[in-house]
Order: sequence, then C-alpha cells, then structure tokens
Amino acid sequence: MSNATNDRGNDAQGGNDGGSTGLDESAVFRALFAASPDGLLLVDDRGLIRLANPTVTQLLGYANEDLVGASVEMLVPDSIRPSHAAYRHAYEAAPRSRPMGGTATELVARRRDGSEVLVEIALSPLQPLGLPYTMASIRSVAEYPRVRQALQRARYSEHLAQLGRIAVDSLDPQEVLRQVPSIAARALEADQAVVFLLEPGRTALRLADGVGLLEGEGLGATVPNRPDTPQGFVLAQGAPVVVEDYRSEQRFAVPQSYLLAGLVSGLAVPLSDRGRPVGTLAVRSRQPRRFGDAELRFLESVANLLGTCLQRAQTEEALSHSQRLEAVGQLTGGIAHDFNNLLTVIQGNLQVLAELPAVTEDGFAPQLVAAATRASRRGAELTGKLLAFSRRQRLQPASVDVGAMLRSLADMLHRTLDQRIRIRIEVAAECPDVQADPAQLESALLNIAINARDAMPEGGELLFEAGPLRSIPPELRRELEEDDEDPTPAGSGSDGAMHYVRIAISDSGTGMPEDVKERAFEPFFTTKQAGRGTGLGLSTVYGFARQSRGAIGIDSTPGHGTTLSLILPQPPAAQRQVVEHEATASAVPPGLRVLLVEDDAEVRAVARRYLTDFGCSVAACASGEEALRHLRDLDEAADSSEGSPLPHLLLSDIALGAGMRGTELASRVQKEWPDIAVLLMSGFSAELLSSEHDNALDWALLPKPYERAALARAIGRVMSR
Repeated sequence: MSNATNDRGNDAQGGNDGGSTGLDESAVFRALFAASPDGLLLVDDRGLIRLANPTVTQLLGYANEDLVGASVEMLVPDSIRPSHAAYRHAYEAAPRSRPMGGTATELVARRRDGSEVLVEIALSPLQPLGLPYTMASIRSVAEYPRVRQALQRARYSEHLAQLGRIAVDSLDPQEVLRQVPSIAARALEADQAVVFLLEPGRTALRLADGVGLLEGEGLGATVPNRPDTPQGFVLAQGAPVVVEDYRSEQRFAVPQSYLLAGLVSGLAVPLSDRGRPVGTLAVRSRQPRRFGDAELRFLESVANLLGTCLQRAQTEEALSHSQRLEAVGQLTGGIAHDFNNLLTVIQGNLQVLAELPAVTEDGFAPQLVAAATRASRRGAELTGKLLAFSRRQRLQPASVDVGAMLRSLADMLHRTLDQRIRIRIEVAAECPDVQADPAQLESALLNIAINARDAMPEGGELLFEAGPLRSIPPELRRELEEDDEDPTPAGSGSDGAMHYVRIAISDSGTGMPEDVKERAFEPFFTTKQAGRGTGLGLSTVYGFARQSRGAIGIDSTPGHGTTLSLILPQPPAAQRQVVEHEATASAVPPGLRVLLVEDDAEVRAVARRYLTDFGCSVAACASGEEALRHLRDLDEAADSSEGSPLPHLLLSDIALGAGMRGTELASRVQKEWPDIAVLLMSGFSAELLSSEHDNALDWALLPKPYERAALARAIGRVMSR
C-alpha cells in the first residue's frame, strides 16, 4: 500500500514537474490570498499579524505595513480588549476551526479611524499542519443584502431621531429648517440637499436653506412656481418625484447648473402644512439611480417632521396674534363704554344748549354749538369702530343676498372712486345668501374698497367675487372651528355641518410686505400719511367678521396686489329668508310714565331732560336695587289706593356700577310686573349679548351715545309692540 501511495505521490510529483503549465504552488497560494473577497489575516501564536490581504486593509482602513507586525488586539474594540486577549490564549492552547459573529450575534472590529464595523470571523488553525499560525477570515456583515438594509434603516432612524430631538428642544422652527438639509444629505450620502418654501403670493419658491449649493445658488433666491421647474413640478404632482438621470429627464426643464455640477439623480418630496403644500425638500447625487424606496420613505419622514414644526410655529404665532387682538379688544371695549357715557352727556347738553334763546338769538353761538355737535358725532363713530373691532357691538343678522349687495355697492363706487379704477363683479350663479348684519356687511365691504383704492394711486382693477366656500383655508380653520362649538350655529345646514360663503375683494395695487400684513387688523395701525386714516378700517372688518361667526384672511405680495377674503356663514336651513326692514316706529305716547335707572348722574340728567321734553312723567333711580324698592313702594301704595300707578316703561342702563346689572333688573321687573315694557341702554352692547337671561335678546337696546330723536324712536318702537 505504501508503494502504491508512493507511486501516486511520484505520479503527482512528476505531473507537477513535467506539466506544460509549470504550476508554482507558492505563487498560486499568494494570488489566492491576495484575491480573496474576504479579509484574511495570518496571526502567529503570540497574537502578531504576519500577513494581511488587500481586502482586510480596505475593510479596516489600515495600510498593509500598519498591520504586519502589529498585535491583533488593536483591531478589537477597547471595551472587550482584555477579555479578547484571554480568549486568544485559551484558543492557542486548543485551536480548532470556528466561525464567529454573523446575524445571530454581534461581533465588531475596530477600524483605524476609531469607528466599528459589524463583522463575522472564521478561524482556521494551521497548527495541525505544523505551522504556528491561525488564519482569520473577516467579512463585513453589511455585505448581506438583508443586513445591509437593516443597517440602512437603523442609520436613517438615527438621523430622524436626531432631527426629532432638535425639533423638541428648539423653540425656533428656523433652527429645525437649518438642520434639515445637512441631516438629509448626511443620512442619504447625497451631494446636495435643499429646502424651498412658497412665497406668500404662491407664484414663486424661495431657497430657504441647503447644503452643497451650486454656483449661482444662494439663500433667498427664488424660482417660479411652474410645472416646468423642478420645484414647481413637485408641487404640481403633490407627490414625491424620483429622477434617475437628469441628462435624460423630460418631465421638466433641468437647469444647466445641475448638469455642469455633475448631478445625475435626485429625489424631491412636497412639504405641507395641514394638507396645504408650502414647499419642497430635495436631495441630489452625482451617482445614477441613487435613490430608492428606503430613501424616499426617509425623506418623506423628514418632510413630515419639518412640516409639523412649521405648522406648530404658525399655530403658535396665530394664537399669540389672536390673544394680542383679544387683549386689545377688551381694552378698547372698556374705553368705548366710558367714552360713550361722556359723549351722551356732551351731545345731550349741546342739544339743550342749541335750543336756548341766548344761543339761537346770537349770531355766532349756533355755529360753535354745531361744530361741537359734529365733533361729538365723529367721536361716537370712532367708538363704534372700536366696539366693532372688539366684537362688543350688537349685530342684527339676517339673510343677505350677496350678489345684490355687491352690485349695489359697485354702482355707488363707480360714482365715487377714481375713474381710472375698473370695477368688476363675479358672483357664482349658485351663490347662497349670508347670515350677517346688512348694514355692517356693507360698511365692511366699503372699508375694504377704500383701502384698495388707496393702494392704487395710479388706478387699476377692483374685483369683487362671491361664491360658496368649497373648503376652509387652513390658516382660517382654527378661527372657524371655534365657532363650531356652538350647538346650533348660524350657517349650519340640515346635516349639522357649517356652510360658508367667500366674498373676495382683490386689487391690483402695491400689495403689502409681510410685516404690514401681520399687523393689518390691529387697531390704530396704518401705513397712510398722518391725518389720512385712523387705522380702524380693517380692524373694524375683522371684528365684524369674527362676531358674525366668520373670519377674514389676507393674501398679498408687494407689487402684485392684495386679496381680502371675507368668510361668512350661510343662513341656517330653517331661516333662509331675506331680511325684512323694520317698520317705522310710532312717536312717544303722550303721558308716558317712565322709570329711569342710570348710575351716572350727568347721563341721568340728560336722559331725564329728554324724557321731560317728550311729555313723560319720570322717576329716576341710581341703581337697580333702588328701582326695585321704588316699584314695590308703588305696588303697596296702589293696593291701598293711595299711590301713583306703576310706570309704563323701564328705561335702564345695563352697567349700573357695583350693584345689580340692568339685565337682571329687567328680568325681575318683567317677572313681577309683566305689563312694564323694557328699553335698555349701553355704551357696551355686548353686555346684553353676554346676559345669562333667556329673554335677553328680546329686549330692545339703545346704544350710547344717543340723541333726543334716537331716544324717541327707540321708545316708540318698544311701546308699539
């Protein structure tokens, strides 16, 4: 057997020696060692590296001369280096073939730059062959497709979590915006990442931030929002757009700068705020077909997070703005209340003064009284606007034909506006009525038209549009949803949902910069020259819209005009009927007995003088408690046939100082003496609206300041019911 073996050995040897190939085993082994797709290390019994192939140097980032002669422990992470040395010594004592690591357990190697790579290692001892070495075969686990995908997802999740921490920790959305491009580019290993945001007019997109910007690109640069531009195409699609190769792209025009910079592939997703597109987020690479489904999902997640941050910032700013307006509204409402009491005294005394013989017979005095009266009326108009802004006026909503009102208003404006201003009316054929105070609605439209005129000093076009509101603009949704909390709101249809009408007034004027637009509804804010405006025009419109359970929005761009959208509710389904004009009230009945309740002595004196002039019998009280005692005294006297009869009319202010309010007094009077009519007065008419009494809205209200004729008409209406 040994001879046979030797013969076979000789045959083999002879085959090697005499073969035509002249095979050199050592050269073959060296070539196999160098060409192996796995990293190979030859380690001696002292743990020193004797040979290293190119694959392992590439995997671990070392040069060959750095590895040969070095301890294998330098490739082990610091945390496990001591235990690894002990393991190696145990292995040297009993070497055996052994695979380690892979997908079941984590085994990591330390790279030259200190980073770690997940690997699997196979140990092949050469001691049984008489050599004092162990061959270590090292392979990166990331080479497996499934593992590579898992690692990729983990890397994306880590970057997304980093952005999430920034979003939570930072109160400034601009900081999140600044971080997004760098994080997206780093995570996706892209050459460029950019964020574009829509400009207010939505006709252009502005480069808000980016990394790897091309020559000629700069922060703040704008591109048209058109489907033939890369950014406009994404918004037009409303969905992610993947570009495999810009050189063959046909869906939109590729900027030459992309091609000159060597950009080949790209991925872009839309940014949205409450479903409304507000911009785009894009990454681009110099490698073809760089972006797939995993990259798309990651970029969408980043875009959603950025959109949420922008939405949060906008919501917080809107809430802050609303709170500021509400605070100013409460302040102005209180001022208007006190001022109206003063104006009542001024107007009343001026009217009495105008009738005195000493004044009427003087050649100059009537002019002075008339000038003071006109000034007091302008003061009353001013406080009326303050109350409108602060939503403290009492409205008389009715069903209004929008088309008819706009056409009537246009006829008037044609005669009064600059002839260089063209007026157009576009009312949808199916435009519903709106539920609003007709006089206040007309005044609001007129205020907007006047502002539009001032924005077009050289002429232009003024467009009135009206039609049913198909969807609520996101920026106005919060204000309108507040009104939905009413169980039976105006504008609710048979399905219980709110329905609105949009009245838009557009001009081709100078437009508003962002800082002006943000303050447009603040009272006393104006961009007009001194003496040309009070700054209460749009604030009045704002108050009217909110009190009418609607809203108002502005869309304006400098140089491109302004559009104000007045959103008002439709009439309730059960009340879709045109407003009926109130019949002319009759005069004050002769011999009318009036119980006057007013806590302000000077206002009380004016009202008493008016009533006396009407021929009324007047009993005056300074508080509700005093008025009730007076009525009960009259009641007791009437029972004993000794006293005067009860009054026909209770004329009371609502705010009666620290005591009983006028609404409570009216309720108790009507409960105990139902035959007594009630007329309330107030310089702060929301006091009646906020009354807790069920019949509060049935009581007639005389707003302060009032003149003698207004008081007479109000009494006539109440007593003719």
